Amino acid sequence: MVQPLLTRPKRLQVAALCLRGEGPDREVLLITSRDTGRWILPKGWPIDGLSAPGAALQEAWEEAGVKTGHIAQEPIGSYDYAKRLEGGVPVPVEVKVFAVTDVQMAEDYPEAEERNRQWFSSNKAAALVDEPGLQDILRKL
Repeated sequence: MVQPLLTRPKRLQVAALCLRGEGPDREVLLITSRDTGRWILPKGWPIDGLSAPGAALQEAWEEAGVKTGHIAQEPIGSYDYAKRLEGGVPVPVEVKVFAVTDVQMAEDYPEAEERNRQWFSSNKAAALVDEPGLQDILRKL
Protein backbone atom coordinates (compact mmCIF):
# COMPACT_ATOMS: atom_id res chain seq x y z
CA MET A 1 0.00 0.00 0.00
CA VAL A 2 1.27 3.49 -0.86
CA GLN A 3 1.77 5.67 2.20
CA PRO A 4 0.19 9.16 1.99
CA LEU A 5 2.65 11.94 1.16
CA LEU A 6 2.26 13.67 4.51
CA THR A 7 3.27 10.62 6.53
CA ARG A 8 6.35 9.65 4.53
CA PRO A 9 9.72 10.68 5.97
CA LYS A 10 11.43 13.52 4.12
CA ARG A 11 14.42 12.71 1.96
CA LEU A 12 17.37 15.09 1.73
CA GLN A 13 18.76 16.94 -1.27
CA VAL A 14 21.47 19.60 -1.46
CA ALA A 15 21.42 22.69 -3.67
CA ALA A 16 23.96 25.28 -4.81
CA LEU A 17 22.80 28.90 -4.72
CA CYS A 18 25.39 30.44 -7.05
CA LEU A 19 25.83 34.19 -6.65
CA ARG A 20 27.70 36.89 -8.56
CA GLY A 21 27.99 40.62 -8.01
CA GLU A 22 27.32 42.66 -4.89
CA GLY A 23 24.51 44.77 -3.47
CA PRO A 24 21.78 45.71 -5.96
CA ASP A 25 23.80 44.13 -8.80
CA ARG A 26 23.86 40.68 -7.13
CA GLU A 27 22.53 37.90 -9.35
CA VAL A 28 21.48 34.28 -8.83
CA LEU A 29 22.08 31.40 -11.24
CA LEU A 30 18.99 29.35 -12.15
CA ILE A 31 18.76 26.35 -14.44
CA THR A 32 15.82 24.62 -16.05
CA SER A 33 14.67 21.21 -14.88
CA ARG A 34 15.01 18.44 -17.44
CA ASP A 35 11.43 17.20 -17.20
CA THR A 36 9.25 20.32 -16.99
CA GLY A 37 11.62 23.14 -17.98
CA ARG A 38 10.77 25.15 -14.88
CA TRP A 39 13.46 27.30 -13.20
CA ILE A 40 15.29 25.68 -10.27
CA LEU A 41 18.62 25.70 -8.41
CA PRO A 42 21.22 23.05 -9.28
CA LYS A 43 20.50 20.31 -6.75
CA GLY A 44 20.62 16.61 -6.14
CA TRP A 45 20.91 13.73 -3.70
CA PRO A 46 23.86 13.46 -1.29
CA ILE A 47 26.91 11.79 -2.86
CA ASP A 48 28.90 9.09 -1.05
CA GLY A 49 32.34 10.37 -0.11
CA LEU A 50 31.39 14.05 -0.38
CA SER A 51 30.19 16.47 2.27
CA ALA A 52 26.80 18.12 1.73
CA PRO A 53 28.43 21.31 0.38
CA GLY A 54 30.74 19.21 -1.79
CA ALA A 55 27.78 17.33 -3.26
CA ALA A 56 25.98 20.63 -3.94
CA LEU A 57 29.05 21.94 -5.78
CA GLN A 58 29.27 18.69 -7.78
CA GLU A 59 25.62 19.11 -8.82
CA ALA A 60 26.35 22.73 -9.81
CA TRP A 61 29.12 21.45 -12.09
CA GLU A 62 27.05 18.70 -13.71
CA GLU A 63 23.82 20.70 -14.13
CA ALA A 64 25.06 24.29 -14.62
CA GLY A 65 28.75 24.20 -15.55
CA VAL A 66 30.04 25.79 -12.33
CA LYS A 67 33.68 24.68 -12.52
CA THR A 68 34.92 26.51 -9.40
CA GLY A 69 33.51 28.56 -6.58
CA HIS A 70 33.72 29.12 -2.85
CA ILE A 71 30.90 27.20 -1.17
CA ALA A 72 29.68 27.92 2.36
CA GLN A 73 30.06 25.01 4.76
CA GLU A 74 26.71 25.72 6.44
CA PRO A 75 23.38 26.01 4.60
CA ILE A 76 21.84 29.46 4.30
CA GLY A 77 18.39 27.89 4.50
CA SER A 78 16.22 25.02 3.36
CA TYR A 79 12.93 24.47 1.60
CA ASP A 80 10.55 21.57 1.03
CA TYR A 81 8.96 20.22 -2.15
CA ALA A 82 7.41 17.02 -3.48
CA LYS A 83 9.68 15.19 -5.93
CA ARG A 84 8.08 12.81 -8.37
CA LEU A 85 10.20 9.69 -8.67
CA GLU A 86 10.01 7.16 -11.49
CA GLY A 87 6.50 5.80 -11.58
CA GLY A 88 5.07 9.19 -10.58
CA VAL A 89 5.06 8.61 -6.82
CA PRO A 90 5.63 11.92 -4.98
CA VAL A 91 8.22 11.90 -2.19
CA PRO A 92 8.63 14.75 0.32
CA VAL A 93 12.09 16.30 0.08
CA GLU A 94 13.94 18.85 2.21
CA VAL A 95 16.57 20.77 0.24
CA LYS A 96 19.53 22.29 2.13
CA VAL A 97 20.77 25.36 0.23
CA PHE A 98 24.48 26.26 0.20
CA ALA A 99 25.69 29.66 -1.09
CA VAL A 100 28.44 29.63 -3.73
CA THR A 101 30.49 32.76 -4.47
CA ASP A 102 33.49 33.48 -6.75
CA VAL A 103 31.81 31.35 -9.41
CA GLN A 104 33.70 30.42 -12.56
CA MET A 105 31.62 28.93 -15.38
CA ALA A 106 32.49 26.43 -18.12
CA GLU A 107 30.92 26.53 -21.58
CA ASP A 108 30.86 22.74 -21.87
CA TYR A 109 29.57 20.62 -18.98
CA PRO A 110 27.78 17.27 -18.55
CA GLU A 111 24.15 18.49 -18.86
CA ALA A 112 24.70 21.45 -21.20
CA GLU A 113 22.45 19.94 -23.88
CA GLU A 114 19.67 19.13 -21.39
CA ARG A 115 19.25 22.42 -19.48
CA ASN A 116 19.27 26.17 -19.88
CA ARG A 117 21.06 28.40 -17.39
CA GLN A 118 20.67 32.10 -16.75
CA TRP A 119 21.59 34.75 -14.17
CA PHE A 120 18.72 36.74 -12.60
CA SER A 121 18.31 39.35 -9.90
CA SER A 122 17.25 37.69 -6.66
CA ASN A 123 13.75 39.21 -6.89
CA LYS A 124 13.30 38.01 -10.49
CA ALA A 125 14.62 34.57 -9.51
CA ALA A 126 12.13 34.44 -6.61
CA ALA A 127 9.31 35.19 -9.05
CA LEU A 128 10.44 32.41 -11.41
CA VAL A 129 10.78 29.48 -8.99
CA ASP A 130 7.74 27.53 -7.80
CA GLU A 131 8.69 26.59 -4.23
CA PRO A 132 7.54 29.13 -1.58
CA GLY A 133 10.44 28.27 0.74
CA LEU A 134 12.98 28.89 -2.02
CA GLN A 135 11.21 32.14 -2.95
CA ASP A 136 11.70 33.29 0.67
CA ILE A 137 15.43 32.46 0.60
CA LEU A 138 15.89 34.37 -2.65
CA ARG A 139 13.95 37.43 -1.46
CA LYS A 140 16.14 37.66 1.67
CA LEU A 141 19.37 37.96 -0.33
